[in-house]
Amino acid sequence: MASAVSNAGGLGMLTGLSQPSPEHLRAEIQRCRQMTAKPFGVNLTILPALIPADYDGYVQVMAEEKVALAELAGGSPKKYVPLLHAHGVKVLHKSATIRHALKSQETGVDLIEIVGYEASIAGGQPGDEVGSWVMLTKALSVLKVPVIASGASATGRQLAAALAMGAVGITMATRFMVTVEAPIHQKIKDHLAKETTDERCTTVVLGSLSNATRVFKNDVTMAMNALEKEMGEGIDFSKMAPYANGVRTKKMWKDTGDWNDAMFSCGQAVGLINDVPTCKDLVERIVAEAEQQLLAGAKRVTSRL
Repeated sequence: MASAVSNAGGLGMLTGLSQPSPEHLRAEIQRCRQMTAKPFGVNLTILPALIPADYDGYVQVMAEEKVALAELAGGSPKKYVPLLHAHGVKVLHKSATIRHALKSQETGVDLIEIVGYEASIAGGQPGDEVGSWVMLTKALSVLKVPVIASGASATGRQLAAALAMGAVGITMATRFMVTVEAPIHQKIKDHLAKETTDERCTTVVLGSLSNATRVFKNDVTMAMNALEKEMGEGIDFSKMAPYANGVRTKKMWKDTGDWNDAMFSCGQAVGLINDVPTCKDLVERIVAEAEQQLLAGAKRVTSRL
C-alpha cells in the first residue's frame, strides 16, 4: 500500500505498530524498498496501553533504515528527534491541538501535521473538538515550521484550499483505505463507498481516556460509547479492551469483511468517497482537481485587477 502511494506520486506511509516487533518493521521497510524507488515514511503512534509497545526499538529501526520521514503522534517527539536527525530522517509530528503543536515545534521537528476533529484520529482532551478549518488557520498563524493539513481530506478541492491557505500539503487516511491496493476486505471498501455511507457515519470513542479516536459507527463502537457514558470519570480501560481489540479488527479486515463487528478508525471524509480507485488514479485525480481549482481561483483574483 505504501509503495503504491509513493509510486503514484504521494508519500506512502507504513504503520509501524502494524508490525509485531521492530525487526518485523525493518523487514517491511526493506520489502517496501523492493517495490518502490520513491521516498516513503513510517508512522508511529505512542499511546497508553495495557502492554506498551517497544517504541524505542521501532524508532531505532526507523533511524537505522533511514526512512524519508518519521511521522510521530501521541506522546512528545522530544526523545526521538536527535536520533532521527542524526540519521538524516525528517521528523513530522501529528498534533491535534495548537498548544501541542507549539510544544512539538520546540522539540525541533521539521514539520507539523495539524489534525482537525473530523479526522480518524480526533485527539485531544474532552472539549478540544476543533475542526480543521479553524485549526489550520490558527496553526499557519502561529507556527514557524511547515504545516500539513490533516482531517477529512479526500478531494483535490481540499488540497487546493490547504495550499491556498499556506499549508505545504494534505494527508489522507480514510480516502486511501478505500482504494484497490488497500489491504482490507473488499466488503468493507464497498460499504464505505456506498452513497448511503456519509459523513454522519462516524463517532468518537475513548475521549474519556484523553485518547479520542474517530471510528466508523457500528454496533461495537456504539457499545463503547454507551460504556464510556455509564462509567463516566471512573472509566476502566480494561473494560473497553474487548471492544478495542486488534485481533478482532484484524479478523474483520482480512477474513470476514463484517464492518459491523469491530472498531476501526474512520474520518468524516468517508462522506466524500463514492468509488474504489487505484492509488495512481486517485492521486492523479486529486492533483488535476487541485490544479483546476487553483487556476480558477487565480483567474477570479486577476479578473479584478
